[in-house]
Amino acid sequence: MTDDSKQHHLQLNKAMIQGAEYALVPGDPQRVEVLAKAFDPNAQFLESHREFTSYLADFHGHKVLVCSTGIGGPSTSIVVEELANIGIRYFLRVGTTGSIHPKIKLGDLVIVKAAVRLDGASTHYAPIEYPAVASLRFTASLLEAAEMLNVPHHVGIVSSTDTFYPGQERYDNYSKYVVRRFQGSMKEWQQLNVVAFEMESATLFTIANTFGLHAACMCGVVAERLSSEVLNQDSYQRLVPFWQQVAMKTIYLNMLKRGMVKDTSVVI
Repeated sequence: MTDDSKQHHLQLNKAMIQGAEYALVPGDPQRVEVLAKAFDPNAQFLESHREFTSYLADFHGHKVLVCSTGIGGPSTSIVVEELANIGIRYFLRVGTTGSIHPKIKLGDLVIVKAAVRLDGASTHYAPIEYPAVASLRFTASLLEAAEMLNVPHHVGIVSSTDTFYPGQERYDNYSKYVVRRFQGSMKEWQQLNVVAFEMESATLFTIANTFGLHAACMCGVVAERLSSEVLNQDSYQRLVPFWQQVAMKTIYLNMLKRGMVKDTSVVI
């Protein structure tokens, strides 16, 4: 592949990302610019095609890409495939989640150590027995960042579903019916110490591990499923600075461990 060969969906090529190895991958395209400009107020818009919007930021002498995945495993798989093709090696998902644990509250962060593979996309990369686990060292940087910044956070396993409604046992859907396979599933996941629902991390972790790449994930809690099906829009406002600060600190700490930056006194 030449540096000017653009990827089918993202419309990015190697030359455009200027040697970036790190990518933040939020689901929502509207979250991309805000994250990128936290790293670099002069972050450069690259492309917007379908659900995929991308910006490139300068960060301590290195480039950091921010690119949205859209919702769910299939679109996430496209992002991982196409970014890996052009040189990205570290993926940090910055997402949202619905808590199913009584101690995890609106506006908290969930640092995901592994995911239940209720998606379909990951099965195109590895059999279902293959675990969807986060990268140990990259996730250690993420956890260290949250601790250093005193951001309210929890570490746990999430259930990563292909559907927002039946897969997460939501009864506020059109039919008010959930197929038998998922009836009672939320209670079962609670019993198994799964802490939240989301829709992308199982795909991200599975592909990254099969490719020999690195993936970590933090999700902001926007719903407390034990008390309400409703997404709490106010929690987004609390989460924005958490996402920004923790993402920057995580990337910096990981770069430090890899010898890409030298100054241990930098405060982010």
